[in-house]
Amino acid sequence: QVQLVESGGGLVQPGGSLTLSCVASGLAFSDHRMGWYRQASGKEREFVAGIGTGVDTYYGDSVKGRFTISRDNDKNTVWLQMNSLKSEDTAVYYCTAAGAVDYWGQGTQVTVSS
Repeated sequence: QVQLVESGGGLVQPGGSLTLSCVASGLAFSDHRMGWYRQASGKEREFVAGIGTGVDTYYGDSVKGRFTISRDNDKNTVWLQMNSLKSEDTAVYYCTAAGAVDYWGQGTQVTVSS
């Protein structure tokens, strides 16, 4: 059974930082492209960042220069380092694994507020 378990969300002040983690199990992690999406209340789900099976990375326009995605295939883990957080970054963040089948985690809430 494939599981993607996110952690690291929480409440942070504007300008602060958070690091989200996603630990995968039940799949060949190194063979999957990993990514993060987010969904704010009342809005559509939005692509945040992605990382290929190599070192290629991709970012949504709204987070470029502020967020960094990375992975460790030995730990079956992908991270999202979020800096200079803004109130508009408030959302539920989802980890995804893309391969022959796509998988999604349950999500972790990030709230940016003073």
